Amino acid sequence: MSTPVKVQIFGQSYSIRGELEEKYVQKLAKYVDEKMHTIAGATATVDTQKVAVLAALAIADELHSMQRDRSDSEELLREQAERCLTLVERALKQTA
Repeated sequence: MSTPVKVQIFGQSYSIRGELEEKYVQKLAKYVDEKMHTIAGATATVDTQKVAVLAALAIADELHSMQRDRSDSEELLREQAERCLTLVERALKQTA
């Protein structure tokens, strides 16, 4: 993206430059804005910096939870694939 993308997050305007698609940058900004408003409402915090840090922690928690879930799913799939391979190997030995 050669031209900066203008976004609004928690009442502040930002001009974002980078290689990401404009729509994607807008989507990210909207997500951060919504997260900050949710946290500000839940905590009654008006300090923008504190709200931003709490939002960053909440987003980091979401990321790590998803990564953990993905890792758990991958491990389960790996175990199931190994069991299937064992069954196939047994079946092949019986037919040989």
